[in-house]
Amino acid sequence: MVRHAVAGLAQRLGMAEPGIGDLKTVVTEACMNVVVHAYPGEEPGPLQVEAVPDDGGLTVSVRDFGGGIRPNPAADNGDERQSLKIGLTLIAALSGSFAISGGIGHGTEVTMRLALDSAENDEDAPAVTREIPETPTEAAELSIVGQELIAPILERVIGALAARHQISIDRLNDALLIADAVSDQAVQVFEDGRARFAVADGDGGLDLRVGPLPAGAGEKLRQSLKLPDGGGSLETLADEVVVEASDAGEYLTVRFHSLVA
Repeated sequence: MVRHAVAGLAQRLGMAEPGIGDLKTVVTEACMNVVVHAYPGEEPGPLQVEAVPDDGGLTVSVRDFGGGIRPNPAADNGDERQSLKIGLTLIAALSGSFAISGGIGHGTEVTMRLALDSAENDEDAPAVTREIPETPTEAAELSIVGQELIAPILERVIGALAARHQISIDRLNDALLIADAVSDQAVQVFEDGRARFAVADGDGGLDLRVGPLPAGAGEKLRQSLKLPDGGGSLETLADEVVVEASDAGEYLTVRFHSLVA
């Protein structure tokens, strides 16, 4: 899901195809380090990814809130993929700039910058580090700045998750049509201009959750799904469209209970 999200963003920004391939590789390796090393035992923890474009490149930060990098001795014996050694070396080789911060008990952040033009010499680009918040949220979200970036990122993510199901082309198109409609209106209903989504993949299908939103914005976004002519609404393409309230704000949730035709 992360790989497809950043690839959709990079493609929209005009990154060359070789660069997109490198980007997908380094992001996968950084996320693999979190999966293997951040949260030992059976208790999972959050994986947070931030992608920030600038005039000539894209900076991606992958962070966890676990125990820090802990190389597994078993990897040296060939018993496990050597994700820490191979992964960080590969990230450093494919990125224009690369930085790692954190420590034992403080989580880890890996920051990579890749040029939009893969031929650009980007060795002098500054490394970016950010403070890891003390109390991370439990929800996995897509947080996107820029209306023109929302649709390509959502389409990639929804397509990647839908591929895990036995889904018909028509059903996938229904999901993408609603995602496009939501993308057109999303920035207008977020007061700070940062659109926030959650995409949940479960046994029953796919959920697209928009929010948290200010009071009344959930229903406004739902009304935007109505078609200007004929009195219909795109929400009929989904199995359920609901506005839900929580302490954080309102959420518009679009559910596809069964993606199978």
